[in-house]
Amino acid sequence: MLHSRPEEDQLNCVYTLPIFGDNSTDFLPKYQLGQKSINPELAYQLIKDDLLDEGSARLNLATFCQTYMEPAAVRIMSETLEKNAIDKSEYPQTTDLENRCVNIIADLWNAPQDMAFIGTSTVGSSEACMLGGLAMKFSWRKNAEKFGLNINEKKPNLVISSGFQVCWEKFCVYWDIEMRLVPIDENHMSLNMDTVMDYVDDYTIGIVAIMGITYTGKYDDVKKLDKLVETYNQTTDFKISIHVDAASGGLFAPFIHPDLEWDFRLKNVISINTSGHKYGLVYPGVGWIIWKDKCFLPSELIFKVSYLGGDIPTMAINFSRSSSHIIGQYFNFLSYGYDGYREIHQRTRNVAKYISEEVAKTGLFEIYNDGDNIPIVCWKMKENADKKWTLYDLADRLRINGWQVPAYPLPNDMSNIVIQRVVIRQDLSLQLAGLFVENLKESIHTLDHAHIIIYGNTDEKKGAFGFTH
Repeated sequence: MLHSRPEEDQLNCVYTLPIFGDNSTDFLPKYQLGQKSINPELAYQLIKDDLLDEGSARLNLATFCQTYMEPAAVRIMSETLEKNAIDKSEYPQTTDLENRCVNIIADLWNAPQDMAFIGTSTVGSSEACMLGGLAMKFSWRKNAEKFGLNINEKKPNLVISSGFQVCWEKFCVYWDIEMRLVPIDENHMSLNMDTVMDYVDDYTIGIVAIMGITYTGKYDDVKKLDKLVETYNQTTDFKISIHVDAASGGLFAPFIHPDLEWDFRLKNVISINTSGHKYGLVYPGVGWIIWKDKCFLPSELIFKVSYLGGDIPTMAINFSRSSSHIIGQYFNFLSYGYDGYREIHQRTRNVAKYISEEVAKTGLFEIYNDGDNIPIVCWKMKENADKKWTLYDLADRLRINGWQVPAYPLPNDMSNIVIQRVVIRQDLSLQLAGLFVENLKESIHTLDHAHIIIYGNTDEKKGAFGFTH
């Protein structure tokens, strides 16, 4: 969020120089441009000090984004920061590496041999979702006009589970689409196949299936959805298709659930997006989108740029950006290979299973996801737990030890249920998971015995509190 500058006070609005001096008289503004240049090392130290009190990324169990890469990957990425990914004629080898990544991912997603898939890298999976949604909207509009539907009579709509990621809400707002939410409930913790087709009509641009719902980590049953869509399409000229938002599962399921049919093996799945910076194991931010065939990407969404020294097509929404993350993605594909990815993801899944078992052993929580899909663990308080504290209290207590473990309500019709979630990534080892479990149990014990102390006028000696070193 962007905010106006804080109240004008000397400490908040300036840096003092020298940094470690006791009698500093020189000041550098924080919210205005300084008049003079300073030594780069000094600027480095000032910014480094600014960041000291931030949480440790590796202890952030709220994020799916990768917090570790191999040193050699970091090295090649840092050496290619200056390469502009959009300038494909100037950096043809980098463009070739991007194309190799698209081919590798298309192969993982079982792109048909008799079709001409097409894809691109994006800044993240959110941009990829935008592109997938736009392709469906443009295709719907062209088909609607062909069969005489009045496209101005009402808004086109998109059908998706209420467990959607916020980028889909943005897409619908930005491009004036009605968002039709299929509620999740206790019996349907992913897209409800009993009711999903009730939300579809002639103005539906498509259905989004989610491989790894952000709230719970569940997979939508894409294979069953494909059958429902196929049956529907037999009855209408206004045919719909499926876009799979595989931000979390797209580079996990092919290695851990290779026989699960959710991808281009299904007839009506025409496009898939994923996050390279989630289980593609790259630092934020890189994403990918692939269409099963060029015919599913309307030509209006492909632009040719001639002023960069060539006539190269581009389909991304964002323009200039560094190639370093694309190169980091290819590094991982080259370095790990299929077996390496499978071993890393299986190890991650094992850690999720361990944490799930330990959380269940407390007897206080009901497990919603034990890491069986993507490796996240979700739980809620049991109805009979009989505790005065809540999951919000537990999240706050865990933060004292550095762990960021969110507690939040489920969406829509389940908003009265609060759950807690940990996301297991490559760098959360079994040893570190053991430390988390220990801190979790300690936090529960502390909350069970917590009481409010009101400081009054007393001679009682209270001693030290907080951290002692």
